[in-house]
Amino acid sequence: MPAATKRKKAKPAKAKPAMRKKLTPNKDGIVVLSGGNPQIAKADGDAPVQAYIAALSGWKHEVAKRIDVLVAKTVPVVRKAVKWNSPLYGIEGNGWFLSMHMFDNFVRATFFRGTSLRPPPPGPSKVKGTRYLDVRQAGFDEAQFAAWVTQAASIPGWDP
Repeated sequence: MPAATKRKKAKPAKAKPAMRKKLTPNKDGIVVLSGGNPQIAKADGDAPVQAYIAALSGWKHEVAKRIDVLVAKTVPVVRKAVKWNSPLYGIEGNGWFLSMHMFDNFVRATFFRGTSLRPPPPGPSKVKGTRYLDVRQAGFDEAQFAAWVTQAASIPGWDP
Protein backbone atom coordinates (compact mmCIF):
# COMPACT_ATOMS: atom_id res chain seq x y z
CA MET A 1 0.00 0.00 0.00
CA PRO A 2 1.54 3.35 -1.03
CA ALA A 3 2.26 5.96 1.59
CA ALA A 4 -0.24 8.74 1.89
CA THR A 5 0.74 11.76 -0.15
CA LYS A 6 0.39 15.24 1.22
CA ARG A 7 -1.44 17.73 -0.89
CA LYS A 8 -0.14 21.25 -1.07
CA LYS A 9 -2.55 23.90 0.03
CA ALA A 10 -3.55 26.19 -2.76
CA LYS A 11 -2.28 29.72 -2.26
CA PRO A 12 -5.01 32.31 -2.25
CA ALA A 13 -5.03 34.54 -5.29
CA LYS A 14 -3.63 37.98 -4.68
CA ALA A 15 -6.26 40.64 -4.61
CA LYS A 16 -6.05 43.12 -7.42
CA PRO A 17 -5.71 46.72 -6.32
CA ALA A 18 -8.97 48.62 -6.48
CA MET A 19 -9.28 50.82 -9.50
CA ARG A 20 -9.99 54.36 -8.41
CA LYS A 21 -11.79 56.76 -10.63
CA LYS A 22 -9.58 59.71 -11.38
CA LEU A 23 -11.14 62.80 -9.89
CA THR A 24 -10.99 65.89 -12.02
CA PRO A 25 -11.36 69.45 -10.77
CA ASN A 26 -14.43 71.50 -11.67
CA LYS A 27 -14.23 74.85 -13.49
CA ASP A 28 -13.00 76.49 -10.27
CA GLY A 29 -10.22 73.94 -9.81
CA ILE A 30 -11.93 72.11 -6.93
CA VAL A 31 -12.42 68.35 -6.92
CA VAL A 32 -15.99 67.39 -6.09
CA LEU A 33 -16.40 64.07 -4.29
CA SER A 34 -19.43 61.80 -4.01
CA GLY A 35 -22.66 63.47 -2.99
CA GLY A 36 -21.31 66.80 -4.19
CA ASN A 37 -18.80 67.34 -1.35
CA PRO A 38 -16.02 69.70 -2.42
CA GLN A 39 -12.54 68.50 -1.52
CA ILE A 40 -11.28 71.39 0.59
CA ALA A 41 -8.02 71.11 2.53
CA LYS A 42 -8.33 70.77 6.31
CA ALA A 43 -8.13 74.22 7.85
CA ASP A 44 -9.54 76.29 10.69
CA GLY A 45 -11.51 79.49 10.24
CA ASP A 46 -14.34 80.96 8.24
CA ALA A 47 -12.42 81.13 4.93
CA PRO A 48 -12.24 77.36 4.29
CA VAL A 49 -15.91 76.97 5.22
CA GLN A 50 -16.84 79.74 2.77
CA ALA A 51 -14.68 78.06 0.08
CA TYR A 52 -16.53 74.79 0.74
CA ILE A 53 -19.93 76.47 0.44
CA ALA A 54 -18.90 78.43 -2.67
CA ALA A 55 -17.87 75.17 -4.38
CA LEU A 56 -21.34 73.67 -3.92
CA SER A 57 -23.88 73.99 -6.69
CA GLY A 58 -27.61 74.50 -6.95
CA TRP A 59 -29.93 73.95 -4.02
CA LYS A 60 -27.17 72.39 -1.87
CA HIS A 61 -25.26 75.68 -2.07
CA GLU A 62 -28.36 77.58 -0.92
CA VAL A 63 -29.05 75.18 1.99
CA ALA A 64 -25.41 75.14 3.15
CA LYS A 65 -25.21 78.94 2.97
CA ARG A 66 -28.43 79.26 4.98
CA ILE A 67 -27.15 76.83 7.64
CA ASP A 68 -23.87 78.73 7.87
CA VAL A 69 -25.63 82.10 8.22
CA LEU A 70 -28.05 80.74 10.85
CA VAL A 71 -25.21 79.28 12.91
CA ALA A 72 -23.16 82.49 12.74
CA LYS A 73 -26.19 84.61 13.66
CA THR A 74 -27.24 82.30 16.50
CA VAL A 75 -23.73 81.81 17.93
CA PRO A 76 -21.65 84.94 17.22
CA VAL A 77 -18.51 83.39 18.80
CA VAL A 78 -18.75 80.21 16.69
CA ARG A 79 -15.50 78.51 15.69
CA LYS A 80 -15.45 77.12 12.13
CA ALA A 81 -13.25 74.63 10.32
CA VAL A 82 -13.23 72.17 7.44
CA LYS A 83 -12.08 68.68 8.35
CA TRP A 84 -12.77 65.39 6.57
CA ASN A 85 -14.38 67.36 3.70
CA SER A 86 -17.09 68.68 6.02
CA PRO A 87 -17.59 72.07 7.67
CA LEU A 88 -17.56 71.90 11.48
CA TYR A 89 -18.98 74.40 13.95
CA GLY A 90 -17.99 74.65 17.59
CA ILE A 91 -17.06 76.76 20.56
CA GLU A 92 -13.39 77.33 21.41
CA GLY A 93 -12.49 75.04 24.31
CA ASN A 94 -15.90 73.33 24.24
CA GLY A 95 -15.62 71.09 21.17
CA TRP A 96 -17.65 70.79 17.97
CA PHE A 97 -21.44 70.83 18.13
CA LEU A 98 -22.42 70.60 14.43
CA SER A 99 -21.13 69.42 11.08
CA MET A 100 -22.54 69.46 7.57
CA HIS A 101 -22.04 66.88 4.81
CA MET A 102 -23.51 66.53 1.32
CA PHE A 103 -25.31 63.45 0.03
CA ASP A 104 -26.94 62.96 -3.36
CA ASN A 105 -30.46 63.89 -2.20
CA PHE A 106 -29.93 65.82 1.02
CA VAL A 107 -27.62 67.91 3.16
CA ARG A 108 -26.97 66.26 6.51
CA ALA A 109 -26.59 68.46 9.56
CA THR A 110 -25.06 66.35 12.34
CA PHE A 111 -25.56 67.42 15.95
CA PHE A 112 -22.84 65.57 17.87
CA ARG A 113 -24.75 65.73 21.18
CA GLY A 114 -28.15 65.70 19.51
CA THR A 115 -29.81 63.34 21.98
CA SER A 116 -29.38 66.11 24.59
CA LEU A 117 -31.44 68.57 22.52
CA ARG A 118 -35.16 69.11 23.11
CA PRO A 119 -36.84 68.00 21.02
CA PRO A 120 -34.02 65.90 19.55
CA PRO A 121 -33.37 66.19 15.80
CA PRO A 122 -35.29 63.45 13.96
CA GLY A 123 -32.49 61.38 12.44
CA PRO A 124 -31.17 58.56 14.62
CA SER A 125 -27.52 57.54 14.52
CA LYS A 126 -25.48 54.49 15.46
CA VAL A 127 -23.06 56.89 17.14
CA LYS A 128 -24.02 57.38 20.78
CA GLY A 129 -25.50 60.82 21.44
CA THR A 130 -25.55 61.90 17.78
CA ARG A 131 -28.68 62.95 15.88
CA TYR A 132 -29.14 64.10 12.27
CA LEU A 133 -31.27 66.53 10.36
CA ASP A 134 -31.42 65.62 6.68
CA VAL A 135 -32.33 68.76 4.74
CA ARG A 136 -33.82 68.18 1.32
CA GLN A 137 -34.37 70.65 -1.49
CA ALA A 138 -37.74 71.74 -0.05
CA GLY A 139 -35.92 73.35 2.90
CA PHE A 140 -36.18 73.07 6.68
CA ASP A 141 -37.68 74.66 9.77
CA GLU A 142 -35.15 77.43 10.38
CA ALA A 143 -36.58 78.45 13.75
CA GLN A 144 -36.29 74.89 15.08
CA PHE A 145 -32.79 74.59 13.62
CA ALA A 146 -31.70 77.82 15.35
CA ALA A 147 -33.15 76.50 18.64
CA TRP A 148 -31.09 73.31 18.27
CA VAL A 149 -27.97 75.34 17.48
CA THR A 150 -28.51 77.49 20.59
CA GLN A 151 -28.88 74.39 22.76
CA ALA A 152 -26.00 72.51 21.13
CA ALA A 153 -23.60 75.44 21.54
CA SER A 154 -24.38 75.63 25.26
CA ILE A 155 -23.32 72.06 26.09
CA PRO A 156 -19.94 70.33 25.78
CA GLY A 157 -19.41 69.23 22.18
CA TRP A 158 -17.44 66.53 20.42
CA ASP A 159 -13.69 66.82 20.85
CA PRO A 160 -11.79 64.28 18.75
